[in-house]
Amino acid sequence: MINRAQKNPIRLLVGAIVLFEVIALLQIAAKPSLIQIEALIRAGTSWREILTVLFRSLDTDALFLAAALPVQCVISTFLLNRLLPIDQLLMTLTNFLCGVGVVILYSMLPEVGLRQALWYTLGLGAMTACSLMIRFVRDWKALCWLMMPVGAALLALPIVAGQWNNGAKNWVSVPLIGMFQPSEVVKLAELLILARFFSARRRLSKMLPAVVFIVGCLGMLLLQRDLGTALMYYLPALALYFVSTGNVLMTTAGLGGGAAAAIAGYHLFDHVRVRVAIWLNPWADALGKGYQIVQALMAIGSGSLFGLGLGLGLPRKIPAYHTDFIFAVICEQFGIVFGLCVVLIYIMILMRGFSIAMRSRQSFYALLAFGCTAMLGIQTFVIIAGVIKLIPLTGITLPLVSYGGTSLLSCMALIGLLQGVSSRVEADADQDIAIVEASEIVYQDNSEGAVAD
Repeated sequence: MINRAQKNPIRLLVGAIVLFEVIALLQIAAKPSLIQIEALIRAGTSWREILTVLFRSLDTDALFLAAALPVQCVISTFLLNRLLPIDQLLMTLTNFLCGVGVVILYSMLPEVGLRQALWYTLGLGAMTACSLMIRFVRDWKALCWLMMPVGAALLALPIVAGQWNNGAKNWVSVPLIGMFQPSEVVKLAELLILARFFSARRRLSKMLPAVVFIVGCLGMLLLQRDLGTALMYYLPALALYFVSTGNVLMTTAGLGGGAAAAIAGYHLFDHVRVRVAIWLNPWADALGKGYQIVQALMAIGSGSLFGLGLGLGLPRKIPAYHTDFIFAVICEQFGIVFGLCVVLIYIMILMRGFSIAMRSRQSFYALLAFGCTAMLGIQTFVIIAGVIKLIPLTGITLPLVSYGGTSLLSCMALIGLLQGVSSRVEADADQDIAIVEASEIVYQDNSEGAVAD
């Protein structure tokens, strides 16, 4: 009875997600048909001809997604649990955000939405691989030493052969793959390395290899002028240091150093000064440098509480509507209430991640889960706060929702690391239960033997 009661809420959540995805994609599939049918009805066309036009003009790609997305959601939530014990609530929330991203992107650019769905599928594979790796790999020392030079080499690629994008040189072109952002992959290695060294050695002098690695990564990101990603590397590292050592003085010094670096970046880089200026007053140059933030704010305002409707509004007026500003598009089409629900979903993911970290028995897995959760939380806050003009925009993507193959794969891999830690927590709990049950059997046998004597 308890197991059924525990599963029912997950099934209800999955059912709600499937219903949302099917209705949204069917609406998109039927939209061209409905426009034609309205004209045919006014012209007095017979219902047989109208039905023929209806079926011929349906968007078959949207119909395919209406079937494929729910299947992926169900398989990853319920069937994957038979391979390894995953956190089904975390998986359900992740599937919801990925589904929202695919639906929103397809409503604006069908080809982009299809590519995002493909990356979502590949992301589920990356998530499973990372979960299995955390579940079964026992010795991380050699792997972490190998990750450091490989990660440094990957992060150096944009400096040597990268392409400039919005003031940062952080992309490289890879044959057969296309544009690729190495920093999204290296941040996974960063979390593993920091968790390994910070869990084994609690003094700063003993953490030196990991500290040198993160400082080198920050230096290369500064050379790329990718300050938003540098922030995503620095803050989780500082949080992990504080959690592992409890050293308030050094953590405060780290925050001060970060503030000093931000001030230095403001004076050194032109695009940073521009972003601060448009944050303070985007209306001063509403048709120029402040255009995208102004359009984003207008989109959020035009959506009001309940939105204009899926596929409606003017999202393409925002230059980066499918990447940096997709949260503004969500608010425009679905409303501010739905946008707040998306924020609550992220908060639930963070709460689940911190719960996994707190229940971990070994410090390495606890720090790894905490680092993954902190990185997802910081990235989510920075991009949403930037879109609503709470802080200057940093040019990073909204996790699991924004378009981008590298970004989606890395975020799904982060979820995979969390799922791997969760599976180890469950394995430890099962082991404890087995030990307790065995001890009870021994106790009963001893008691029965004493009575017989």
